[in-house]
Amino acid sequence: MLHRRSLLMLLAATGLVRTAHAETPPEAQRLHAFFDRLVQHQLKRGPENATYLGLDKGDLAPLKSRLSDASVAAAERDRRDNLAQLQALLAIDRAALRGIDVSSYDTVLFILQVQADGNRAIPYAGGSISSPYIVTQLSGAYHDVPDFLDTAHSIADAADAEAYLARMEACAVVMDQELESVRYDAGLGVVPPDFIIDRTLIQMQAFHDTPAESSVLVNSLTRRAREAGLTADYRARAIAIYNGRILPALARQIAHFEDARQTATHEAGAARLPSGAEFYRLGLRNYTTSSLSPAQIHQKGLELVAELTAGLDTALKAQNYATGTVGERLAALTADPAQLYADTDAAKETLLADLNRKVAAVQAKLPQYFGTVPKARVEIHRVPKAIEAGAPGGYYQAGTLDGSRPGIYYINLRDSAEVPRFALPTLTYHEAIPGHHLQLTLAQETPGLPLIRKMIFFSAYGEGWALYAEQFAVEMGMYDGDPLGHIGQLKDALFRAVRLVIDTGLHAQGWSREKAVDYYVDNVGDKRSAAATEVERYCVWPGQACSYMVGKLTWLRLREQARQALGARFDIRKFHDAGLLSGALPLDVLEQVIGQYITSTRA
Repeated sequence: MLHRRSLLMLLAATGLVRTAHAETPPEAQRLHAFFDRLVQHQLKRGPENATYLGLDKGDLAPLKSRLSDASVAAAERDRRDNLAQLQALLAIDRAALRGIDVSSYDTVLFILQVQADGNRAIPYAGGSISSPYIVTQLSGAYHDVPDFLDTAHSIADAADAEAYLARMEACAVVMDQELESVRYDAGLGVVPPDFIIDRTLIQMQAFHDTPAESSVLVNSLTRRAREAGLTADYRARAIAIYNGRILPALARQIAHFEDARQTATHEAGAARLPSGAEFYRLGLRNYTTSSLSPAQIHQKGLELVAELTAGLDTALKAQNYATGTVGERLAALTADPAQLYADTDAAKETLLADLNRKVAAVQAKLPQYFGTVPKARVEIHRVPKAIEAGAPGGYYQAGTLDGSRPGIYYINLRDSAEVPRFALPTLTYHEAIPGHHLQLTLAQETPGLPLIRKMIFFSAYGEGWALYAEQFAVEMGMYDGDPLGHIGQLKDALFRAVRLVIDTGLHAQGWSREKAVDYYVDNVGDKRSAAATEVERYCVWPGQACSYMVGKLTWLRLREQARQALGARFDIRKFHDAGLLSGALPLDVLEQVIGQYITSTRA
């Protein structure tokens, strides 16, 4: 059993929570105690979080053997817990709080309130306001657990190896719980489109057809147990679980989706789902942390596409790409053999080495623009081959709180033609430095932030920062002497503007998958295969694709607001510290924090 006292002892020992002192105002003490209870609940409910944060040790070691419950009953418990947590927070007098406690209160209140709104309007078991579907080409135990166990679950001793095996057993249980939730939601009319089922089945079948002896799950345990000097025959036990428990559970999911595929619709958007319009409104609220309507976001996207296309037209002509539409010229640049790495493992290793040099170069410049820089390092890995077919072009996994596991920037190398040289610098600045690694690591390393705040991620804040970081790399001089790399930055900005149009088109205006893919290819110039992967992502995460540009525009607006208000006293390093050392925030709370920074600087 996980005791609150044990949790607090561990967190206090690692400096992650503040001990209440006699001088701490009573209402602040109540808030801190509430956050402590909320952390305890979140770690119990999502044991994977304890592992990602490096907290699954000592008194919390039992969490290392568990995975999150995905059953219908668990979804119902989550609804009840959410209401109780919201009521407990609202019982605390916000007016009696000061400093960071106010922004922490507002941040957690936003999360609990949006969840409560979603629970009232959307009675899905597996789905949530983050995604209507629990199992897709981008989610589900079959997709997440192998990579999680391989990259996040550490193995230093026999107890860790036993915990790994327990989680393999739990993976089969979770798959059946997911299937229960999928069937429940199907009864409500919540079924993925046929093309999402097709993509999901391709990945599931590839997993199912992989012999145990070749699987990531078995080989990761075998290799790392050997490296730790463990002599027990974990391989044989892992193979037995893989063949006897995991593959049969996966086969049951495959059978369900093969059957569901026969009657699935080809309609792509969320509007066809029960409470579909309200689902999308809440999805946008959840991901963008704004109150912008689908129509407002769609219009802003169209305006930005026109503006960025004009800028790219000028930049491409300067590099002698003058014939055809901007999309056609970007496609020609992407297809230029000089821009492509060979589609071989050796060439992909060269690509990774090139990216590491980019990270080292930008790292050296950080102190000029950031008052605080991360202590933890970032590593660059390729997306595991088992999930690369449906995975995005790149993503970031934060390191542990104690720094024992670094942050990792994953790049998808399924097809080298999808990652031309001119596009790689911007992707690297987004995922690593000064993007996700810098922002997330600073939040983890900042003293005084409650642990619950270190666990929170807002897509508009975090993805908005990473997109801002792409543009800020221009200001840092990272594209000096590299005009094609700058075109890559402009292209990625256009790509995020196109997302605004497509996401709202799919979910609020009845666009088909094919119309969305056409619009993407016509404007961005990427291969249809890459465009299809992107559009299918938007279909299962309604609203998420809008968070990037909405967040970036907010960061830029607040920076200009601070610059105008402070004049000669404006310091970009202090602005960045003000926005980053406060941890992830809803955008309106970020606006309050920057307003306080302006006021205090004036004083």
